[in-house]
Amino acid sequence: MDVRTFEAPAGERLDVAIAQALELSRTAAKQLVDDGWVTLNGAPVGKPATRLDGGEIVSLILPPQRPSLVEPEDWDVTVLYEDDWLAAIDKPPGLVAHPTARLRTGTVVNALLGRMNLSKEGIYDPHREDYRPGIVHRLDKDTSGVMVVAKHDEAHRKLAHAFKKRWTEKEYIAIGVGRLAGDVRVDAPIGRDPVHRQSMRVGGGHAKEATTRLTSLADTAGHTLVRALPRTGRTHQIRVHMKHMGCPILADEVYGRPSAVLPRQALHAHRLSLPHPEHGETVTFVAPVPDDMVQAWLALGGAWSDEALTT
Repeated sequence: MDVRTFEAPAGERLDVAIAQALELSRTAAKQLVDDGWVTLNGAPVGKPATRLDGGEIVSLILPPQRPSLVEPEDWDVTVLYEDDWLAAIDKPPGLVAHPTARLRTGTVVNALLGRMNLSKEGIYDPHREDYRPGIVHRLDKDTSGVMVVAKHDEAHRKLAHAFKKRWTEKEYIAIGVGRLAGDVRVDAPIGRDPVHRQSMRVGGGHAKEATTRLTSLADTAGHTLVRALPRTGRTHQIRVHMKHMGCPILADEVYGRPSAVLPRQALHAHRLSLPHPEHGETVTFVAPVPDDMVQAWLALGGAWSDEALTT
C-alpha cells in the first residue's frame, strides 16, 4: 500500500495541495478525497475544497491502479471452426491466452474481441486483472495450435466441465533434443519448483498426478519428432515430462536451452477432440504443424511427412 504524507501549505484548497505535492491532476486529487483516501491530522476529510490553515499533516493512500481496459486488436488468428457455441482457433506462437495485470495487449482475448461473442464478456469487468472471456483452457505463450473458446455462458460451463472430467483428447507434436525410443507412458507427478517459482518439475511442491504418452515418430542424429498425448492437464506438463525423459523440447529456454534453428519452443497443439457443448457428440479440430517447426526439423536433418503424423 502506497501511503504519502506532507505538510499542508497555508491558504490552499486541499485538492490543489494534493495535486501539487504528488504531481497529480486536480481531477485525480479530487477523486482521492471523494473516495475517502485522505486524512487531515489523522481525521477523515471528505471535501476537496477544504481550505488549509497551513501546517496540517495531510496523509493519503494511493489505491492500486486498475489495469487498463482490454481493447480489440487486429491479430492474424486463423479460425478453424465456428458455430453459435464455440470457436476453434489455430493460436500462433507468441500469443498469450488472456490479459493479466501487466499484459493488456497481444492476447487471444484481444484478437477475438470484436470478431465474435465470448462467454462472460458481459459479466467480467474488462478492467479486472484476469480478464478472460471465452477462455476455457490455455496454451503456453510460445506453444502454437488448437485452442477452443466458448461463445456464451452455457457453452463455457459445459466445455470447462469436459476439460475437468478429462473427456477431451489432446495431441501435440514436439521436437525433442535427444533420443526417445518407441512408445512410453510417463507417470510422474508434477509440482512447483521450490527454487525457480515460475517453473514446474517432477516431484515439486504439492505435486499432482501427471500422465503423458510419448511416441517417437521419426528421429535424426540427436533429435526426435514426438507425438505427445497428455492424459492430465498440469502446467507445462509435456515440457516437464520430456525433460524428465532426457529429451527436452527444442528451443525451450525454461526446461532446455535456446536453439539457432527455432526462436520458440518446438511444441504444437495439433489435434483436439471434445464433446460439443450443444449435443454432446465428439468434434475434432486439427491445426497443421506450422512452417517454423517444419523448417526446424528439416534443418536438423529430418525429412518431413504429414502422413507420419497419422501413424
